[in-house]
Amino acid sequence: MLPKKEDIINALKTVYDPEIPVNIWDLGLVYDIAINQDGVVITMTFTSPTCPMMEDLLTQVRDAASSAAAMPVRVDLVWDPPWDLSRMSDSARLELDLTEQGW
Repeated sequence: MLPKKEDIINALKTVYDPEIPVNIWDLGLVYDIAINQDGVVITMTFTSPTCPMMEDLLTQVRDAASSAAAMPVRVDLVWDPPWDLSRMSDSARLELDLTEQGW
């Protein structure tokens, strides 16, 4: 039986950007989660291509998703489309005080 996307999302919500007190899901860093018989493929980005914690975060994402999926997980890092504030959830914007007036 294939894992539920919701379970993977919940696992990804435990991974936080070390410089921003918001999880990667609510930051909008995850663009896609594909699940098939061979495993899970997560397509994601970062707020900056110069993120010093990139490798650590990719490992955390892979580990969190693997624990929820109980099958192989591949994380594909992409830069197109580039990340921007509009990808953040409403709760993340509130957490960071980025309401419509503030951004």
